[in-house]
Amino acid sequence: MQEGIKNIKEGTIFRSEYCVTEEIYNGFIILFGDKNPLHTDENFAKDKNFSGKVMHGAILTGFLSHFVGECLPLKNVIVHSYTINYLAPVYLNNRLYLEASVTGVFESVNSVEFKYRFINPDKKTLAKGEISIGII
Repeated sequence: MQEGIKNIKEGTIFRSEYCVTEEIYNGFIILFGDKNPLHTDENFAKDKNFSGKVMHGAILTGFLSHFVGECLPLKNVIVHSYTINYLAPVYLNNRLYLEASVTGVFESVNSVEFKYRFINPDKKTLAKGEISIGII
């Protein structure tokens, strides 16, 4: 068994805080070139009954990557898989809280599974899913 996996217990909850800043939003568009009007045109988004430009869902997957790579008490990890279900839009400057609960620790194959959700300050779930990581 890898040394670090002993420190992860089923039922443990990890939390991390994020904000979709202008820098993150613009950086995503520069890096990936997704200029869909739902994400870049305030009036277009409002015409589609949103409060404003909807942030790219992949920004949340970037936050998941940060969580796995930087927030867990293990640094020798690799993502095996993840799912994400978007339940509500995320807007520029929204503050998000990631809550990830350990749902399984599998020492025989050095892997850990989590269920997670992104919530806003009002505790509304904006996205949720599962992550499976391997300890390398």
